[in-house]
Amino acid sequence: MNHATSRRAVLGALFAGAALCVAPAPPGSSRPAGPAPESAPAVGPRPRTTGRLLLGTYTSAEGGGRGIGTASYDTATGKISAGPVIRGVDNPSYLAMHPSGATFYAVDEQARGAVTAIALSPDGSHRVLGTRDTGGAGPTHLSVHPTGRWLLTANYTSGSVAVHPIRDDGSLGERTDLVAHTAPPPGPGQDGPHAHQIITAPDGNHILAVDLGNDSVYTYRLDENRGTLGQVSHAALRPGAGPRHLTFHPGGRFAYLACEVDNTAVVCGYDPGTGTLSPGAPQSTGTGSGTSYPAQFLVTGDGRFAYLANRGRNSLTRYAVEDDGAALRLLDTVPVGGDFPRQTAFSPDGKLLFAANQRSSTVTVFRVDARSGGLTRTGDAFPAPVAVCVLPYRGTDPA
Repeated sequence: MNHATSRRAVLGALFAGAALCVAPAPPGSSRPAGPAPESAPAVGPRPRTTGRLLLGTYTSAEGGGRGIGTASYDTATGKISAGPVIRGVDNPSYLAMHPSGATFYAVDEQARGAVTAIALSPDGSHRVLGTRDTGGAGPTHLSVHPTGRWLLTANYTSGSVAVHPIRDDGSLGERTDLVAHTAPPPGPGQDGPHAHQIITAPDGNHILAVDLGNDSVYTYRLDENRGTLGQVSHAALRPGAGPRHLTFHPGGRFAYLACEVDNTAVVCGYDPGTGTLSPGAPQSTGTGSGTSYPAQFLVTGDGRFAYLANRGRNSLTRYAVEDDGAALRLLDTVPVGGDFPRQTAFSPDGKLLFAANQRSSTVTVFRVDARSGGLTRTGDAFPAPVAVCVLPYRGTDPA
């Protein structure tokens, strides 16, 4: 069974099921009054701080979640503690935070695709602000434009991308654009376009959409007055590559593509002036022969290391980033400690890496060594039903 057919079968099943001074002498003392002695510093453990997590799942899958999971984690140890579930969103398989931190957004991955806005409260409560249709089927990815005024969504099944305005309260307005990827033709084994990701480039002027079905990355300009997309460039990957997710180097002139179908990683040059993406030669994921379904790259904030999640081999590949981002040098692979790492994310301080493992319904946590980029498991896996997305964000409560 080819990849497109397999995904359609999975989505079909999901759609069918869908319907965290001066001191006086003490009394009786012969000591004269005088300056108070310096007190010794308090001895004891430093106060722990917590971060927060949001967890995406498939609510209609067997053993799936009941909504969007919440959790907290110890920023020093990585230990995760479960919180309440946010109900009212079907198949929230991908999540994205608003720049304000007051609202986040979820795809509703189903036949009639939708996106939902949820308000975050300091007391830990959450409020669903409403849902809007995406105009396509099977949305799998979304992101918030850096201005905080637009939500961008990729509809996988129908091969299109959508734009929604974000209101002042974080809720969503009616869709302002829907662009279908009608050309080029589908790649080998594909039945049509399959938009898998849509992000804003670091320059802030261009939107890039990765399409697995037709081996392409499209570059658009967003009209910030009307909320519409205008294509300015198109990058073609080799036939059958199946590009899935693109991650930029902090320098903004290079990006890294995880190619799902042919099990490769691709370094791409990027021109911020024109938005043109130039893919380089495919290179190894370090997982051996066959397809390991690489899912997604992460790049450290200092731009020195990159990590690639491999679902088929249940591993994380570590690369050294060289030549100011222009090259990746494969270092090693590390077992992820779960089955099918669908998505990964750094903690806000970059010291921890979280992996959402879909088939084992777990989240595993790694400590990131700032010098070597090495990854070390921090403890037992955290149970999370059909974990397909983990979104860490800053918390202020003491543990």
